[in-house]
Amino acid sequence: MGYNTPVAHRRNGEMEPMRLKTTLLVNLLLAAGLLLSACQTPTPLPTATTPAATATLQPSPTPTPLPRTFTICLGQEPASLYLYASSTRSTWSVLEAVYDGPIDTRQYTPQPVILEKLPALADGDASYAPVDVAFGDDVVDVDGNLVPLVAGVRVLPSGCGDSSCAVAWDGTSLLQMDALTLRYRLLPGLTWSDGAPLTAADSVYSWQVSADDATPVTRTLLERTASYTALDEQTVAWISVPGYISQDFAEAFWVPLPQHAWGKYTPAELLAAEEVNRKPLGWGAFYIEEWVAGDHITLRRNPHYFRAAEGLPNFDVLVYRFLGDTGDANLAALEIGECDLVDSTVNLTGDLLSALQLEQQGVIRTYNGLGPEWEHLDFGIQPASYDDGYAPFYGDRADFFSDVRVRQAFELCLDRQGLIKNQLFSYTLVPVGYYPPGHPRHVGGEATAFDPAAGSALLDQAGWKDYDNNSATPRTAAGVKGVTDGTPLAVTYYTTTATLSQAAGLHFSLSLAQCGIQATVQPLTAGQLYAAGPEGPLFGRKFDLAQFAWQSSAVSPCFLYTTEQIPTAENRWLGTNVTGFSSAEYDAACQSARQPAPGVDPVAADREAQMLFDELLPVVPLYYRLKVAASRPDLCGYTLDVSARSSLWNLEAMDYAEGCP
Repeated sequence: MGYNTPVAHRRNGEMEPMRLKTTLLVNLLLAAGLLLSACQTPTPLPTATTPAATATLQPSPTPTPLPRTFTICLGQEPASLYLYASSTRSTWSVLEAVYDGPIDTRQYTPQPVILEKLPALADGDASYAPVDVAFGDDVVDVDGNLVPLVAGVRVLPSGCGDSSCAVAWDGTSLLQMDALTLRYRLLPGLTWSDGAPLTAADSVYSWQVSADDATPVTRTLLERTASYTALDEQTVAWISVPGYISQDFAEAFWVPLPQHAWGKYTPAELLAAEEVNRKPLGWGAFYIEEWVAGDHITLRRNPHYFRAAEGLPNFDVLVYRFLGDTGDANLAALEIGECDLVDSTVNLTGDLLSALQLEQQGVIRTYNGLGPEWEHLDFGIQPASYDDGYAPFYGDRADFFSDVRVRQAFELCLDRQGLIKNQLFSYTLVPVGYYPPGHPRHVGGEATAFDPAAGSALLDQAGWKDYDNNSATPRTAAGVKGVTDGTPLAVTYYTTTATLSQAAGLHFSLSLAQCGIQATVQPLTAGQLYAAGPEGPLFGRKFDLAQFAWQSSAVSPCFLYTTEQIPTAENRWLGTNVTGFSSAEYDAACQSARQPAPGVDPVAADREAQMLFDELLPVVPLYYRLKVAASRPDLCGYTLDVSARSSLWNLEAMDYAEGCP
């Protein structure tokens, strides 16, 4: 019965008059319909062979499945996604979705992604060949420095592999030196996310952009590049400046940029172009759909992705959310399902205990790894004010640290193991050398233990006496060379305003006090601590103690403490050796580790450099920085490889719930 069909209501067993009239009318209409149908040919019932039957038996349309979405919470919103404008960890966490490779690092070993292979001497796509050099040409000298060739410059002539056969050029003789050639071949059929072909010319274009003076990039490799050319649509060739020796054959391939889309801009204009900084074209698993400042970036599956035939990526939509870098807010979002993964760019270290408790409850899953960043305490061995001669009577700070025994005493008086236990729940280690465990050049062994008695004995030997045996007052100088007797062993300890850094500073100041060392902790913002020289405390070389971090790399980071890297007015305060430490023996060992001659084992050379580093102690390694990430408990495919530029290096292969094995 339809919703508008009247229903008869009875009153005393009889139908109401209105309802009776309606019923009679309906009966008359039904009778008329029957008479009309009797005068027509009956319509046959549909059979399996008639069109009507076919239409009736068609299946109902399958509902369109909802797009699968994966949400990642980042610690910071990127300032830009243009790789020559920003190279932060949060930038690369997003760019891992836009670019796949071109070369990934796995367990500190480079792996080609969009290249057929990496060059190798045995395969012929890496080779050294002699080239003629003349007066004024750029060459790399025997010490690895880029210099113009003039009389007296010591170089390795062609066929010479180490300093034993180096020559000082006389300024007139014919001279040949070896240049390195590396050839890289792209996979066939690569395209940009807009469908345009990706070719070797795009990598050459990227090199040209990076080489422009307007592009703010490190110029070390650029300056050692003689040429970078496309040999065909898939192949590029890099040729070094004569004399340059490298063991890192992955370093000289430039990340392609889309010349067809960006060639209309100058390199300076690229730094400000909206499409370049906010929606860069890539060849990876996703392309950027929108960026809502301060909130999120949304990406969608790239239909032109070169691994699409493998069913990758596993998600249709990728969202990056910005909830700040504090762990508590991100863990809360993960717990209620607003995030599927909290990236390692979030500072989860300070909330590690909370994260571990949630994991024990089965609510989340955590991941951790050591380094490659390592926190260290640097000594102001040679402040910039000493460069024109040490003059304590004219305002120069007392020479606390030129005596290696004092530096060794500080190491013994720093309770590094205690900090790791109390603040980091024993999840990290005190570094030995400058490589973390798992790195092929990690030296192993035990770090120096906290021993205030031994540290105090060394300080006594060095002339710093504790006459009152009172930890509340510092030791004083008594016969220390160049230091006025009675000078207190009182230093300023710079660190950052990060919670863990301030806690470390306080912890170490208390342990140093047990040896009669007074260390006053002064937290600085990152902008203050890392300000350019000569004003900045680090790069202006005007500090007593400073705690910060460097990152290990595939090639030895020993260069961080070479004489060449001391920031000075002559090099515009550009250098990493802010301690002012200088050792010819260490410099030579580091040079062999970074640019080993043919037949020289770079690992053995690096071990020698690390042994000298541990003995001469320009800095005290404190702890490997702990990387922590967290996810929903059913995530699969995620691996926190600390050697990768981002923990999202294999984003396209991640999955959850029913997508996991």
